[in-house]
Amino acid sequence: MATFLEFEKPVAELEAKIAELREAAGDDGDVDISKELKRLEAKSAKLLQSTYEGLSPWQKTQVARHSSRPHFRDYVEHGFDDFMPLGGDRLYGDDQAIMGGLATMCGRKVVLIGHEKGNDTESRIRHNFGMGKPEGYRKAIRLMELADRFGLPVVTLVDTSGAFPGIEAEERGQAEAIARSTEACLSLGVPMVSAIVGEGGSGGAVALASAERVLMFEHAVYSVISPEGCASILWRTAEKAPQAAEAMKLTAQNLLELGVIDRIVPEPVGGAHRDAETAISNLIDAIDEELGTLSVHEPGELKRMRDERFLAIGQSLSR
Repeated sequence: MATFLEFEKPVAELEAKIAELREAAGDDGDVDISKELKRLEAKSAKLLQSTYEGLSPWQKTQVARHSSRPHFRDYVEHGFDDFMPLGGDRLYGDDQAIMGGLATMCGRKVVLIGHEKGNDTESRIRHNFGMGKPEGYRKAIRLMELADRFGLPVVTLVDTSGAFPGIEAEERGQAEAIARSTEACLSLGVPMVSAIVGEGGSGGAVALASAERVLMFEHAVYSVISPEGCASILWRTAEKAPQAAEAMKLTAQNLLELGVIDRIVPEPVGGAHRDAETAISNLIDAIDEELGTLSVHEPGELKRMRDERFLAIGQSLSR
């Protein structure tokens, strides 16, 4: 059963009417309602398309957080082969919010790392809602070093509201782990492509997204703080989150213009949660294309490309 967001209410009402008609047609086969069904289905599709063409930044934030949006395990299942998970940071334990391992993508061997939010109450708690702890970022560092050692490209899938802010995470060196993970990304001598597939929140996202190529789904968001957090600081109320989202320039379209990301990956009409397999296929094709382009560069050139990329962002934003 589809879960509709608040701004999708007109579409939800049409879909409910279509469902009622189908049920009525099943009860009474003598009445031909096929034309009416086609008319309503076409109207619903057109309404959905027009709605998603005009989404505000706050509405895009809601889409990026949709509970049915594909997560790390979905990408592994539909976009990668021979996934071999590798766990543990060899220091403290294994963080389930950040997962990774060896995989094959379009015939290419890669090291895959990403956030997993979970898809039901039990799995969300187990994966800590995708909020990584220090051991998760240290696991990512270990996997990046493994990739560098064996000459394997790195692919990261970013989807987190931010790193876990709990006391225990701070006690185990959260800030240091995030900084080291960011450093590991920038130091890689192999190609690295990162994709913001849902939420890209704060340092918890940057720690896995400091690549020479950063892709972003059409309705994903990427920012230093959540709109609610920003609103709470500026206006002392989270109710101003829509205004904060507008000012923060957190959409893929804004960030492409600012040079923070390199490419927008299209989603199916109505968002990735409506057709996960198509969305995943679009992303895999884009990542494979970028890796193919990057594969001709030497290690030193890849590092230079990353340095220049992030320095250019700072220069453009300071003007």
